[in-house]
Amino acid sequence: MTQTELLDALTERSSLTEIQTYVQKVVELRGFAGQPVSETMLLLLEETGELAKAIRKSATRMSVDPDKLSRYDSVESEAADVFFVLAAVCNQMGISLFDALKEKEAQNAKRNWSFER
Repeated sequence: MTQTELLDALTERSSLTEIQTYVQKVVELRGFAGQPVSETMLLLLEETGELAKAIRKSATRMSVDPDKLSRYDSVESEAADVFFVLAAVCNQMGISLFDALKEKEAQNAKRNWSFER
């Protein structure tokens, strides 16, 4: 199956588990399945930095070099990259993102949250 066929099978109703399976298949198609998790983690950090830079350039009042604006993708594109690589790391570690999220949020739901102002 091609990446395009795999992508076409995803819909707005695709589950997190289905998306994580898509990521695993794409990683295999691209030839990165044997990559050590440490290298994938470095890629996640790099992608997170690119997301931070995209946010800084589009959603803050911080100064930017206008000559470099065209070199960066949108916040949406960078967020997608972070999500994809996070799913790849989880796949390498045998972690179900759905199960991990449910478990962590069950713990968080029991906490008292307060915000200092």
